Amino acid sequence: MYALRRIALFVPVWVGVAVLTFAIMRLIGGDPAQALYGGSALSVAALREVHHRLGLDQPVLAQLAGFLLGAARGNLGDSWQSGTPVAVILAQRFPYTIELALTGLGLGTLLGLGLGVIAATRQGSSLDRALLVGSLLFLSVPGFWLGILLIYLFSVDLGWLPVAGAAGWQSLVMPAAVLAVTGAPVVARVARAGMLEVLRAEYVRTARAKGLGERIVLLRHALRNALNPIMTIVGLLFGNLLGGALIVEQVFSRPGIGTLAVQAIFARDYPMIQGIVLYTSTVFLVLNLLVDLAYSLVDPRIRFA
Repeated sequence: MYALRRIALFVPVWVGVAVLTFAIMRLIGGDPAQALYGGSALSVAALREVHHRLGLDQPVLAQLAGFLLGAARGNLGDSWQSGTPVAVILAQRFPYTIELALTGLGLGTLLGLGLGVIAATRQGSSLDRALLVGSLLFLSVPGFWLGILLIYLFSVDLGWLPVAGAAGWQSLVMPAAVLAVTGAPVVARVARAGMLEVLRAEYVRTARAKGLGERIVLLRHALRNALNPIMTIVGLLFGNLLGGALIVEQVFSRPGIGTLAVQAIFARDYPMIQGIVLYTSTVFLVLNLLVDLAYSLVDPRIRFA
């Protein structure tokens, strides 16, 4: 029942995201035809012809219905800039963005989880305080500034890693490190708080009283019961890192959807912008659905909630 409820909620949330995306594009204002072709260079008749060709002369509700029906079938329309189907362009570009976001999320989760557990087991120590101060520091560091700093150090100065592009794993190291460093402090703080709460529980004291080793107590009894809030923040963090990946891609000139999104926004390419937002939102919703389903595996009691 738990899994079915979560899956059933996916559809209305997805439809809501699609409607909201469509509405925001129309509320921004301005004429896409003028942005694409230069309104001052077009006659009134030519401008009307462009509006008709782009479907902008149709009622808003008709445009919305067409967008929703097409998106449900996987048809996001054609880019107004290039005339190429949006789904085709995104299928070529999106894997680079997902690769970067998932790598950054994985590294950030492992780093944050390790630091959070260490800080919780040494509560009040100088190491604990240093980790808390460090997490606040790295939370405040802009990703683009850190990216430029890494480029100067590891590419320009040391020459160890390529400056830009997406050729091989070497080009993934610095942008993934930027996302990991900005995401790890969030995971670390949640992991520390969760572990501190669990370590005070009676079943942990009982496990220690039985003579179990500290590693077994931490990993099998404490960490497993502290995973739910950690998984929640990891699911939410993915959305932040996915958005951050668009900026980091600009810094490292990766062929993801970051540059594509900037170009589409300036050109008011509605189908492309809507496709990018819907693509990223769908991936985010799917990952959060998987996180929700994973709750029942970590804590079987949730299946009957």
